Amino acid sequence: MKISVCGKGGSGKSTLIGLMAKEAEAIGLKVLVVDSDESNSGLYRTLGFEKPPTPLMELVGGKKKLKKKMGHANILNEMSIGIKDIPADYIMGQNGLRLVSIGKILQSLEGCACPMGVLNREFLKKLQLRENEIALIDMEAGVEHFGRGVDTSIDAILIAVEPSYESVAIARRIKEISSGMGKPFWAVLNKIKSNEVAVKLKTDLKKNHIDVIGSIPDDPLVFEASFEGRPFEAGAATIAAKEVLRFLLSRE
Repeated sequence: MKISVCGKGGSGKSTLIGLMAKEAEAIGLKVLVVDSDESNSGLYRTLGFEKPPTPLMELVGGKKKLKKKMGHANILNEMSIGIKDIPADYIMGQNGLRLVSIGKILQSLEGCACPMGVLNREFLKKLQLRENEIALIDMEAGVEHFGRGVDTSIDAILIAVEPSYESVAIARRIKEISSGMGKPFWAVLNKIKSNEVAVKLKTDLKKNHIDVIGSIPDDPLVFEASFEGRPFEAGAATIAAKEVLRFLLSRE
């Protein structure tokens, strides 16, 4: 399965990816995390890597040379791409977990992130997963990736929703767009401090025909790990993420 995680900036997309990736690995799945959020630079630390992989954007010569390099011989010109086909410099791995990065905005006046969206769309379209493999894609914040067609080859869409008006509004917009694409979608609540907050969010989302399949509590273990830039310890959040993953696998 290829599962994208999207939502408002700061809603906890990367946190959800980190939690689910570790739980998927723990049950014996081979996990590929695709970091396609061009502004968040800390996902590799959450997953336990000391450094990020070289972005796939460099494989095609960078943003300015994308169109030209895509016509030259490289893995991205193949009809299909397996996890094992990705060159070593462009993928980090340990045990059953792998990480690739599409690209990052590194300096001012660099220009828009559109080329990264194009590359991400083509990579995900060609990515072929074998039995017992799962891909978790950390999407850029907002809904622009839908307009670029990045989600066309995704099997399921998760919307990370924190307790805020803007987060719920983005979830409604994502629901409208993904419904038009015929893609299954669900919401996962994040940073939930109480059952009352969870009930209120679920009620609001249900009014907009958005089903909630999990609720990640405001776990201090997650806060501490995120603050220190290290993997999450087992706790209430990891248990909740395991239930989300179990639901998704049951829908395969």
